[in-house]
Amino acid sequence: MNTQSDWITVGALAEGFAPEAFILPQLADLAGEHFTLHFANGWVIDHRFEADRLSWSAADGHSTGSAPYRATSVRPGIYLVDFIKSEKGQDWSISLVMDILTQSFTAVIGRMPEEADTREGLYARALAGKNLTSVEVEFYHGSLDKPWQDGACPHALSRELVGMRNLYRYSPSEVYEHIYLNDNFYSWQCLKGVEQGLCDTDRCHYYKIADQLYLFVWREKIVPTLGLVMIDLQAHRSDGKIFGYAGGSFDELANFPVASHCSILNITEYPND
Repeated sequence: MNTQSDWITVGALAEGFAPEAFILPQLADLAGEHFTLHFANGWVIDHRFEADRLSWSAADGHSTGSAPYRATSVRPGIYLVDFIKSEKGQDWSISLVMDILTQSFTAVIGRMPEEADTREGLYARALAGKNLTSVEVEFYHGSLDKPWQDGACPHALSRELVGMRNLYRYSPSEVYEHIYLNDNFYSWQCLKGVEQGLCDTDRCHYYKIADQLYLFVWREKIVPTLGLVMIDLQAHRSDGKIFGYAGGSFDELANFPVASHCSILNITEYPND
């Protein structure tokens, strides 16, 4: 039995996941397409897709740029688009759930902590009333190619995963278990793979995108990590990415795809009282 308990970097995790990974192929569906994203907060940003690169331009002119992207889909008509936005010396993780069926989207914007933030102990953060994780994330909703109106995006916070215990096979060598505890936290453990024997309970976020289709985001506190996956319980498939610092220094990022064959092990139901 492997008793390894050393934590590894996100770059090392990427290397462990890579061999024979069950990742979904990059889709060419969006190449040549143009979408205007109307955010509920008033932002309006055009996105133009090429074969392997997208460009964006905000209506107010404050944000323009381009980057390579990855586009996948676990459910027809709903795309997950992921890229890194580098602007003003800062790198941001951008993930867009683009729902063509309802002409809506959810944007997830994440940022890794500065080195100084990672030196602050968990006890100090707890006493200060801060999140134990220093990884930042924000969620935005909006409409595609039409002005925003209240209720235009059906994606919403959900408790439907709470109580589930799920198994995720990312490759023949990488297997994890998730236990969705409550609205804000879940527990994970590596049953097989480069993190075998490791486990933790971390901050997480759940959004229902469609029937039995969920956006699940987690933020780890030991090794700064932002994880994001679309979980399709109908197709027993998940797809997304893991984002963090590639090594022990803070000068290189890793942003690698992950996808799994998933199944529900059991569901815990608590008494109403």
